Amino acid sequence: MYLLASRPNGVIYAGVTSDLAKRVSLHKQKLIEGFTSRYGVSQLVYYEMHETMEQAILRETRIKKWKRSWKVRLIEQMNPEWKDLFDEATGEVLFGPADIERERS
Repeated sequence: MYLLASRPNGVIYAGVTSDLAKRVSLHKQKLIEGFTSRYGVSQLVYYEMHETMEQAILRETRIKKWKRSWKVRLIEQMNPEWKDLFDEATGEVLFGPADIERERS
C-alpha cells in the first residue's frame, strides 16, 4: 500500500501494488492514465508492506475513506519532510516504514 503526493501537502493518492518500484516508475512516467497523471501525483511519500494482497487492499480501502488530516499525519509520522522515497536514478524505493519496523525489532 502506498501514498503518492503532487508536492508537500499537495494532492494525495492511495494505491496498492505487488511491485512498488515498478508502479511508482509508471506513475512518474505518466504511463498510468487517470487521477495521478491528470493531477501530477508522482512523489512516493509513504508506503507499507503487508503479508498478503488482501491485507494491503483492505488497508488502502480504509485509508481512502480517511479525512485528509489523518492521511497527512500518517505521512508526516514517517516522512515529515514529504521527501520522495523513490530514487529515479537507481529505481529503488528508499527508507520507509518497513525499515523503521526492522530497526525497532
